[in-house]
Parts: sequence; structure tokens; C-alpha cells
Amino acid sequence: MAHSYESRPLAALARLPAYPWFVVGTVCIGAFMGQLDASIAQLVLPTLQSTFHATLADVSWVALVYLLVLAITLPIFGRLADTFGRKTMYTGGFLLFILGSGLCGFAPSLAILIGSRALQAIGAGMLQANSIAIITAAAGPTRRGKAIGIQGAAQAVGLSLGPALGGFLIQALGWQWVFWINVPAGLLGTVLGWFVLPKTEGIRHDDRGFDWWGAILLAPALTLVLLSLSEVTRWGIASVLFLSAFGAGIALIIAFVVRQLHASFPLVDMTLFRSHAFSAGNVAGLISYALLFGVFLLLPFALERGYHDAPAAAGLRLTAIPIALGIAAPFSGALSDRLGARPLTFAGMLIAAAALVLMAFTLDGAAGTLLIVTFALIAFGIGQGLFTAPNNSAIMGAAPLHRLGAAGGVLNVTRTIGTSLGVAFASALLDWRISAFVGNSSTLGAPPAVLLAGIRDVLWIFAACAVIAAIVSLLRGKVDIDAERRAEIAASEPLGGV
Repeated sequence: MAHSYESRPLAALARLPAYPWFVVGTVCIGAFMGQLDASIAQLVLPTLQSTFHATLADVSWVALVYLLVLAITLPIFGRLADTFGRKTMYTGGFLLFILGSGLCGFAPSLAILIGSRALQAIGAGMLQANSIAIITAAAGPTRRGKAIGIQGAAQAVGLSLGPALGGFLIQALGWQWVFWINVPAGLLGTVLGWFVLPKTEGIRHDDRGFDWWGAILLAPALTLVLLSLSEVTRWGIASVLFLSAFGAGIALIIAFVVRQLHASFPLVDMTLFRSHAFSAGNVAGLISYALLFGVFLLLPFALERGYHDAPAAAGLRLTAIPIALGIAAPFSGALSDRLGARPLTFAGMLIAAAALVLMAFTLDGAAGTLLIVTFALIAFGIGQGLFTAPNNSAIMGAAPLHRLGAAGGVLNVTRTIGTSLGVAFASALLDWRISAFVGNSSTLGAPPAVLLAGIRDVLWIFAACAVIAAIVSLLRGKVDIDAERRAEIAASEPLGGV
């Protein structure tokens, strides 16, 4: 069903053979902007901790609240986009993201900054809930892997520029510019989205409806789980407060799943998980994103306080991860169209595990080990790049055309929950290890040697998680689910008639 209130793309543009790639390029602006913001926000945490004299657990909520709101809103906006139109949701998301970014830069306190990040995340949720569905429908089944690989490259460019640009902005202009930098990119994305993206097509009448009870259950469930994980060191793992909050969160998650199984119009289509490829891909993807953003939280502290790098120098060094990811992602995405996801995702996670082990061995604060650490960061990025695009392509290949929005919403929720867990676990584990060494969990006053020892211990745990993700990828099955769905997708007209 078409949506008459959405404008059609420019006619001259829509007639071009390359029009699908213009759609992909437009969506890549949002992908670039989201990852630029995510990587900058991680880098600025040490500066914010000193500026507001806050604990790591408190300042980590600048990152966590963004990820939490994303996780809550993604399935909601994914569902609403299937109902009211992806183009409307996508362009509106740019406007909210710009507003939230501007308010972040003007925040006079940590509490107001965290609140502004929540508003920013609502706009990001409107963008991310629709991006992969728009790309998948525009590219078609034979070019889907390549298109998703290009999106992965755009995300990697954003991640690449984030640390270096963020470090420069913090030193030269102040931390506020870390957020204001999003405004011009958001304005460009809004204009292009309106004139380039196609009207939403292929929405079935029975997709109309919204599960408000599901939304009501999801918000406190994720909030309680992430809050309890981030505060576990301060509360104590055996405390009544932790056990109550964590237990209530898990109970609400179970209630949410039960609700989705029985709702007429669920936020998350649980029937998608009947596909082994869909389920395994989401589990492995969750671990992958947790590792990526956990490392992004840990390494700025290691480089700035362990190796005494300036923010700009630390940012430049951290670009090794996203640059390597960006180089590997398009190639792995295109290869997955021919080889399938299984071998590439398995190899990618094994390489990431080996890189984490190398970092755990060598991260000691000595200038002579910086070259090895940088090499490990490059290897980690290559592993992530080999994994991400094939895994996302396999997940989307498991969904029928009319459920692309729902499948994309699940994929994005998985990514956001993974990144949230990565930030929360990295913060909690680091606090735990520092507390074990010196009797308190303050990263602000911990000696550099103690801080690095704690980070090394966390990296060993992350390496074990990467091995688990590799095993899950290996067990996803020999037959690519896309082969079973290709005939159905190919027989359906893509969005906008492209």
C-alpha cells in the first residue's frame, strides 16, 4: 500500500539506472552520522569525567542513555515505519537528531547533557529503524550484500573520523563541538532524504496496528537491566538493590516476549526467529557489537591515561579500528553474495578474538608496545569488517519482503542492545577489576599501571566472547537462508519501482 502523503522522488533522478545507488548513498549519510556520533561520544568520556568530576558509572550514561533510548525506540519506529511510511520516519529522524545534538552542546550539567542525548537518540532511532529496510528493498536480492557492504563502509568512515575529529575538536574548540558537528550533516541528510528516497510501497493492510503494551513493557525492562549492570560495582552483586532491579528487568523482558507471541500487531515479529539463520545471526551480531563498543570505551582510557596520549593522538590511533573495518566491509559484503555468510563471519570473529588476545598481552603503557597495540587494533577492525556485512545480509535474507521493516528493526535493536551491553559490561568489569586491585572503583584516581591491568583483564573476557560468536556463526548452518527466499523476493517489486 502506497502512502499518498509521502512525496515521490525527483522524476529525473528516479528514471536513472543508478537510482538505487542514490537511495543507498542517501541512507549512508544517516549511517555515517550515527557512527560518527557514537565514536566521538565514546572518546569524550574521559574529558567529561574530568569536566563534571563524575564517576565512570555516571559519565558512562552519556553513552548508555543514547543506546538505551535507541534500543527502546527502534522496534517502535520500525513498526510505525511499516505502517506509516519509511520515508516520513527517516526524514523526521534527521530533524530530531539535529535538535538533540544542538542541545547537547549547550548542556550546563551532566544531567542535562544526558537528557539531551536521550532526545538525540529518539531521532537516531527513527533513522536506524528504517535504513536497512530502505537499502534492502532498493538494491534487490542480487545486490543486497554489496549495498549493505557500502552502508557498512559509510558507518566505518563515520567511526574512522569520529576519534580523530573528536580529539581535535576537544583540544581545539571544546567538548561541546563533539555534538555540534552533527548539525550540518543532519541538514544535508534531511534535504536529500526528501528529494531522493522513494515513497513506501509493499506495505500490507494487515500490518496496520501498534502494540502499546509491548512498548510499555520494553522501556522499563531494558532500563532496569542496563541500570543494574552499570551500577553493579557500586551496589554490589549480592545486594538487594541489584538483585531486585536485575530480576525485575529480566521478568519484564520475559513478559515482553510472551506479549509479542500473542499480540495481533507485535513490535517484534517473533516468528522471524523460527529461522535458524536469523536467530544465530542476531546472537552473533549482538556479541560483535558489544565487543566493538566495549573496546571503544576502554581504549581511550588506556591511551590517554595509561600511555599519556593527548585526546587528538588517542583519537588518531583509535581510527585504526574503523578504517580497517571500512576497508574490509564492502569486500566481505560482496563476497557473501557468492560464498554465503558462514565462512566470512566465522573467520571474522576468530580474527577479532586473536586481536583482543594480542592487546591483552601487550597493553602495558610502554612506548615500545604502541606499535603492536596499533597492529592489534587494525586486526580487530578487519575481523569486525569481515563479520558485519555478511551477517547483516544473512539476517535480512531470512525475512520476506513485506517484513523487511520488522527484520531491520530486530537487527538494529540487536545492534543497539549489543552496544549498550558492551558499554555497561566494559564499565562494570573495569570498575570491578580496579576495585580488586586498589579497594575502590575510581578510574579517575587509579594509577596508570592499575588502570591498564584492569583493562587487560577485561580484554581477556572479551576475547572469550569473540570465540563464542565465532562458534555461533559456524553453527548457523550450511544452507544460506537467502536461497530459500530469493524467488519470493525477486518476484516482488522493490520500493519505488527500482
